[in-house]
Amino acid sequence: MKDKDFLTLNDYSKQEINRLLNLASDLKQLQKEDTRPKILEGKTLGMIFEKASTRTRVSFEAGIYQLGGSGLFLNTQDIQLGRGETIADTAKVLSSYLDGIMIRTYSQSAVEQLAEHAAIPVINGLTDRYHPCQVLADLLTIKEQKGDLSGLTLTYIGDGNNMAHSLMIGSAKMGMNVHIVSPKEFQPHSAITDQAQAIAEQNHCSVMVTQDIQKAVRNTDIIYTDVWASMGQEKEQKERSEIFSDYQVNDSLMALANPEAVFMHCLPAHRGEEVTASVIDGEQSVVFEEAENRLHVQKALMVALMGSH
Repeated sequence: MKDKDFLTLNDYSKQEINRLLNLASDLKQLQKEDTRPKILEGKTLGMIFEKASTRTRVSFEAGIYQLGGSGLFLNTQDIQLGRGETIADTAKVLSSYLDGIMIRTYSQSAVEQLAEHAAIPVINGLTDRYHPCQVLADLLTIKEQKGDLSGLTLTYIGDGNNMAHSLMIGSAKMGMNVHIVSPKEFQPHSAITDQAQAIAEQNHCSVMVTQDIQKAVRNTDIIYTDVWASMGQEKEQKERSEIFSDYQVNDSLMALANPEAVFMHCLPAHRGEEVTASVIDGEQSVVFEEAENRLHVQKALMVALMGSH
C-alpha cells in the first residue's frame, strides 16, 4: 500500500482493510508491551486542519511520534491555502517537504484535488462526505469485541452523515449487514447508499436504509449513533433536536438488540440528546476502546502508506 492515498474505504479491498486491521492489532499489542518500533524514523506527516479536532489531531500527532517520526500541525488560517493559494500549488509544495499529508476539512473534492496533485500519500482525516479513519477504528473495535466481522449486523441511528456513509461502505466491504435509521429528510446520500448496496451484494450481506427504528434494532449486534448536528450545523441544533427526538439511543432501545450487543459512538457525545448517560456510560458501551483504536489504526495507516517497504 506504499504511496497509496486513503480517501475513502471504497478504494480499499476487503483484504487490504484486513491487513490494516491486523497491523493495527500488532502495533497496539507492541504498545501494551511498552515497545514502540521507530518504523517511521525521519518521516514527517503534515496535518492540515480546517475543522477543529480532539481525537484526530492527538491520535495522528502522538502516533507519528511513537513511530519515530514528526507531525506538523497546519491550521488553514496559518498557511497560504487559507489565503487563496490553490490546492494544487499547496500539494506540490508540501510534497517536496513531507512524507505524507493528513487533511481534515469540509469538502471531499478538496481532499481529492490534494491527492491528485500530491506526490506523497494523502489521508482523509474527515470531510462532510466521509470519515474513513473513524470507521477503521470502529472495525478494529468490533473485531476485538466480536471476533469475525462477517455476518454481524450494525445499526446506525441518527443523521445520514459522513459517519453513516463510511459505515455503510466499510461494513459492506467486510461482509457485515448495516441498517441506517434516519428521518426521511436526513437519510444518507442516495448514490452512496446504492454504492454500498452493490458492494454488500458482492459480499453476501445487506444495506438497509429505513425510518423504522424498532425493526432495524431488533437482534442487531452493534448499535451506533452520532451527534444530531455536526460541525458547521450548529445553527440547526434546535430544529434538529426536535426532528431527531425519537431517535435517541436509550435503555429500552438497547433492550431490543442482542443481549451481547455493544454500543458505539464516534464522539464527541451529547448525553441526554442522541444517547442517554446510562447507555454511553453503561456496561455495553465500548466508546472509549473505540476512541483509543483511532491511534492504532492511524499508526497502521501511516506505516502502510509512508513506511519504507
